[in-house]
Amino acid sequence: MLSHMVRVNSPSQPQIDPSPETAILARDLRLTLGSGASAVEILRGIDLAIPRGQTVALLGPSGSGKSSLMAVLSGLERASSGTLQVAGQDFATLNEDALARARRGRIGVVLQAFHLLPTMTALENVAIPLELAGMADARSRAEAELAAVGLGHRLSHYPTQLSGGEQQRVAIARALAARPVLVFADEPTGNLDAKTGAAIVELLFTRREQAGATLIIITHDESLARQCERVVTLADGRIASDTLV
Repeated sequence: MLSHMVRVNSPSQPQIDPSPETAILARDLRLTLGSGASAVEILRGIDLAIPRGQTVALLGPSGSGKSSLMAVLSGLERASSGTLQVAGQDFATLNEDALARARRGRIGVVLQAFHLLPTMTALENVAIPLELAGMADARSRAEAELAAVGLGHRLSHYPTQLSGGEQQRVAIARALAARPVLVFADEPTGNLDAKTGAAIVELLFTRREQAGATLIIITHDESLARQCERVVTLADGRIASDTLV
């Protein structure tokens, strides 16, 4: 049962000062695509504060703004207006290059489509981002992370040689290898069968706990949402409810 309402998006919501214990602080966050008569407002004034280390599920119907909110919070997309502080960085004032630098090594993203590079092995898919982040021990860390997700024997395999569940494990290893302070996962079980999906979820939560990261999961699965400490439901680009589980 979802219980104990902690906040509903409201103009009267008290301000929360950013602190080292706050992973994400958004105020009146808006995202508009297009311009003029063709402009579409995707996010319509999001107020959200997430403490460090919390696990949060984002629920809502298709088109409610979940993926767009994740893209903005993770720095993959710039908000049109509003204020946004993520892991101590002022994302609202950063350009695309600065956002990319801010994400590097600090934010891990697991996308539903995996986005593994087909010409690289599992090891290379995890190690190359670490090398780009300037980590001297990139290869050894990538090997250790892949071993931790049960793929120590598949280091030299290419994505086409891996099952869907194995590819997802590589994506999780890649997202967590840099020990990010924030991890985002978009429908992490959406393309998997029930058994593999359950194993992936357990793995994701275990690795997040070991890394001490904040975890935000987009999902349509209410049973998965209830495994999180908090459930934020979006509707029409706004926060409809915000509950502790």
